[in-house]
Amino acid sequence: MKDVDIFKAESGQEANLQFASGGIHAGFPSPAQDYIEDGIDLNKELIRHKASTFYGRVVGDSMTEAGIDEGDIIVIDKSLNAAEGDLVVCYIDGEFALKFLRVENGKLLLCAGNKSYAPIEVTNGDDFRVWGVVTYTIKKRNNRV
Repeated sequence: MKDVDIFKAESGQEANLQFASGGIHAGFPSPAQDYIEDGIDLNKELIRHKASTFYGRVVGDSMTEAGIDEGDIIVIDKSLNAAEGDLVVCYIDGEFALKFLRVENGKLLLCAGNKSYAPIEVTNGDDFRVWGVVTYTIKKRNNRV
């Protein structure tokens, strides 16, 4: 069931990249916004709680219908309290799993983002804990990099 490989978030160095001011519009381009502004540090943008933030690389296809594919990187914050509906990294019976947290009829369910996978009901006999809440997903859009 392994859905995630986990890595510690290293934020010792700045990752200061150039930043397009005014945002990136998805409609018609505006020539007035063809200039670059201050940089953006992705570590500062993505990591709120340095000591409790980890990166994970998604393994498998259980979240494809949620727009999360194998190889995507997720940012996981262990300091956040999980709520119903959150995308979480769970530790269940010795393995990490990336699932949506659901409560139905008093039952705790771990739900995939792929209809091919049935929900996993968490029972008292399971070794289970929510390991962290996913705060960002980083997706590679082409194979040229």
